[in-house]
Amino acid sequence: DLELHLQRCQQLSVTVLTDHQDLSNTELKTITSSTAPQQYRIRAKLRTYKPQKLHQSVKLHCSKCNSLQEVPDRDDFDFILRGSAGTAPNPELQNTSWYESVTWTTEDQKQREIAIHFVKHDEMLQHPEDTLLMIEGGTLKEIWKLTKRFKCVIPVRSTEDDLELLDLSAPFLLQGNVKYYGCKQCSTPKPMKNLSSIAAEQQPSWEPTEIAQVLGIELLQYVFIMKFTLVDETGSLNAYLFDY
Repeated sequence: DLELHLQRCQQLSVTVLTDHQDLSNTELKTITSSTAPQQYRIRAKLRTYKPQKLHQSVKLHCSKCNSLQEVPDRDDFDFILRGSAGTAPNPELQNTSWYESVTWTTEDQKQREIAIHFVKHDEMLQHPEDTLLMIEGGTLKEIWKLTKRFKCVIPVRSTEDDLELLDLSAPFLLQGNVKYYGCKQCSTPKPMKNLSSIAAEQQPSWEPTEIAQVLGIELLQYVFIMKFTLVDETGSLNAYLFDY
């Protein structure tokens, strides 16, 4: 997908350079000394582009505080999951009116306790492809297995009173192979019991934007950013691509 996106970006850059056929070519030094906004047609060479590695072009953007951040890597998520696995699931938070719980202890040396909470609708479990579940104590590998079968997976941990989200450095929601993140600065995470309001809807869709809203999360959007340096005989110009 990213390779296709880069091809599209390259096509877009060509489109921009050859657009406005009714306009004559303008030198770059004229453009850099002009006030925006203006429309120009230029003839220039591409000197450099950044970043050089395609995966580095993808960032997370908060539309509320306008911040940009790197997409956390697999190791960051794994580290947070390992940390939360040290907290045993609270038995008092299992099998409530709006979710059904399954627990077991792993047979490996660490003997982790795992709890999976399947959110119900009309007191019934939904089909796997429509189900949202919450998992405590799971590893990255176990979570990815669940995302292949169930619609939404939310990693959580137990407190004395309720289930809560992990550190927002981790994705608060996984849907298929997409990880959804929240802005640390703008989010005010709420307990998982707030999800019961969506479960009570006539047809819960489990859309990420709705889940984020009820959990007090300001959803970060994936954006594609590149910087191109264009040159002609008169000067240079930086062009930025910012695309959702």
